[in-house]
Amino acid sequence: MAVSTLAPRSSSLEIAGYASLWGVADLNGDVVTKGAFAASLAKTGPRGVRMLHQHEGRAIVGVWDRMVEDERGLFVAGRIMDWSAEGRFAQALSRAGALDGLSIGFRSSRARREGRLRVLVEVELWEVSLVTFPMLPGARFRSVDR
Repeated sequence: MAVSTLAPRSSSLEIAGYASLWGVADLNGDVVTKGAFAASLAKTGPRGVRMLHQHEGRAIVGVWDRMVEDERGLFVAGRIMDWSAEGRFAQALSRAGALDGLSIGFRSSRARREGRLRVLVEVELWEVSLVTFPMLPGARFRSVDR
C-alpha cells in the first residue's frame, strides 16, 4: 500500500471588498487620498500585505491576491484559508455574515493636518485585517460566489 506524502489540500473562501475609501474620514479622523497606496503596492504587491484576523500578528488567516486603487478606494480580493484554527474561525464567521469589516494596518509616510483630520497622502501598507468593527464603517468585504 502506497502512502501519499502530499499534504491535504486547503480549502478557501474567496472574498472581495474595499479596505479604504478616498476622502472619507474614519472614526479616528484619518482621511486617505487617492494614490496613497501606490508606492507601497508597487514595492510589495498584494502578496507583501498580510491578511490578519482582528490585527493579530500571529493570526494570518489568508492571502491577498489582488489590490488596486480605483475611483472609489482600495479594492482588495483574496482567500481566507483553512490552514489554522483562526482561519477556519474567520471562514465560519464570514460565511455566517458575522464578520465583514476590513481595516488597514500601515505607517504614514506623508500626511498633513486639516483641522481635526489627518489627511494621509502616502502610506506604507503592512496588512489588511478582517475585523468585527472597522474604523472606517464603509470598509467591508463580501464572499465571492464562484
